[in-house]
Amino acid sequence: MATVAKDFSIEEKLTAVLTLQKIDSKIDEIKTIKGELPMEVKDLEDEVEGLDTRVNNIVAEIDSINEYIEGRKDAKKEAEALIKKYEKQQDNVKNSREFEAISKEMEMQELEMKQSDKLIKDVSVKLQETQHLKLQTEERLASKREILEQKKSELEKIIQETEKEEEVLAKKSEKSKAKVEERLLVAYDRIRASYRNGLAVVPVLRNSCGGCYNVIPPQRQSEIAQRKKIIVCEHCGRILVDNDLNEAVSPE
Repeated sequence: MATVAKDFSIEEKLTAVLTLQKIDSKIDEIKTIKGELPMEVKDLEDEVEGLDTRVNNIVAEIDSINEYIEGRKDAKKEAEALIKKYEKQQDNVKNSREFEAISKEMEMQELEMKQSDKLIKDVSVKLQETQHLKLQTEERLASKREILEQKKSELEKIIQETEKEEEVLAKKSEKSKAKVEERLLVAYDRIRASYRNGLAVVPVLRNSCGGCYNVIPPQRQSEIAQRKKIIVCEHCGRILVDNDLNEAVSPE
């Protein structure tokens, strides 16, 4: 919040808010250099996490299929053992009724073996498909991780190059805000937030507004150059300053 302790002239007020604009614009330039990298890194991190979870789920599915296959193999072995047992029992039957009962049990176990073979065959196809899906997902995950590392490296390099400058500018911005009249600062923040380029204070260049490029009438330009009142562009609402003042004010 501004802490202006005395009344400043219009020129002083314009100089203060223009200085703030130039500092904030330099901060915006640094953010532009970073571009979409921070968002890209975050999106890639989320995608890598999602793919990693998917691989783990596929591995769990493969383990479950293998466990099922082993279970069916055990069931087949058990059926084979029972058939051998029944074959021996047939040698010692006392009547046809016992023979038929054992034969029926053997048929059931043979059906169990055939059923196990069919299920193992069907599930083995599913296993191959799932293993192929796992390979594809792992390849995609590896590719995304590689891209993520590249993007992280780019972002870290930019941060290292600009972090110190950004910190210095942020402190300058706070100090500069303290020199801007409170009502003017509120207007500045509101206008700045309205435009993607963050320009709330612009010079008159080639008879036009430096923000929206609409022509400024000569009489209006004369008033702006006199610096006796704060004037905004009637088209875009930005605060206007004459180019001489703009050239004289430095963010340093």
